[in-house]
Amino acid sequence: MAPVVKALAAYPTEIAAKVVVTAQHREMLDQVLALFAITPDHDLNIMAPEQTLYDVTTRALNGLKTVMEKERPDLVLVHGDTTTTFVASLAAFYQQIPVGHVEAGLRTRNKYSPYPEEMNRKLTGALADLHFAPTDIARDNLLAEGVDPRAIFVTGNTVIDALLATVRPDYQFQDPALARLDPATQEILLVTTHRRENLGEPLRQIYLALRTILEQRPVVVVFPVHKNPAVRRVAVEVLGDHPRVHLVEPMDYLPFVNLMARAKLVLTDSGGLQEEAPALGKPVLVLRDTTERPEAVTAGTVQLVGTNAEAIVTAACRLLADPEAYTVMANAVNPYGDGQAAARIAHAVLFRHGRRSTPPTAFHPV
Repeated sequence: MAPVVKALAAYPTEIAAKVVVTAQHREMLDQVLALFAITPDHDLNIMAPEQTLYDVTTRALNGLKTVMEKERPDLVLVHGDTTTTFVASLAAFYQQIPVGHVEAGLRTRNKYSPYPEEMNRKLTGALADLHFAPTDIARDNLLAEGVDPRAIFVTGNTVIDALLATVRPDYQFQDPALARLDPATQEILLVTTHRRENLGEPLRQIYLALRTILEQRPVVVVFPVHKNPAVRRVAVEVLGDHPRVHLVEPMDYLPFVNLMARAKLVLTDSGGLQEEAPALGKPVLVLRDTTERPEAVTAGTVQLVGTNAEAIVTAACRLLADPEAYTVMANAVNPYGDGQAAARIAHAVLFRHGRRSTPPTAFHPV
């Protein structure tokens, strides 16, 4: 959302934008605010130890009620599929304030995969008045659900805007272990896991697959380990003693995207990385059975491998051993954005409020 904040700020005489954060994830939020020099107008600071979805939902809803009663905005913009996204849309609806959904229209059509994100974005879509779809497929999903085509704008994804603004070839890592990594001589595998549906045996299978890959290839694994104890316990148990595995703390956005730019291969159950890594020419193995980003599968930039250890090992070793297969994935056209999504969203907001005579030009991958 940071690029959208910046894009709206480019029209100070036409748009009075207020930034609200719930701080659903305090540590993850603060470093991004600092990186993009954004000072929230309202900070609800709802995060609490061992919070549940019930806690996040109720605290965010009550906090946003107060903010919206004070500000009375003409439009509330929300992003993606977090619980905050859905709750902010609901809070706006309760006060009959229009909602614009950034990154709209992503669907797996399985309400428990990913959980709770699939229902968060679907419920947000039901409440939204403007839909900023990153791709044509996301637009088609919305049309299939009966959304008015005049309310949909295909913009590309703002995650690409943020990525292209922060990756630097001369970036220096502060962590000594990461600073010593050399992508010219080492095959670096970047790994992230955090999905609720993968907790338990699926995670163990993923980590056992990594052990096997390490036995078969001279790779180095960098794994920023999620703070969830259920993730950490299994990661340390299976991978903690391996000399070529770096189990590191969750990374701030700036070092993380620069690490991704130097990785050979990305293995993840995340959603956003399926868009970010291809923008940097990095093949992605998705550790899930479903994806709300089928464009990447069609384009050939990602491969769904699930959580079966044998399938993960086969896919990873093939890419690492076969330069032709690797090049096909690495050079596939990224279908998610060109760095101008936020500018299109700002233009669309102005258009829908009568400040522009024409809508923004839709994004289409080249």
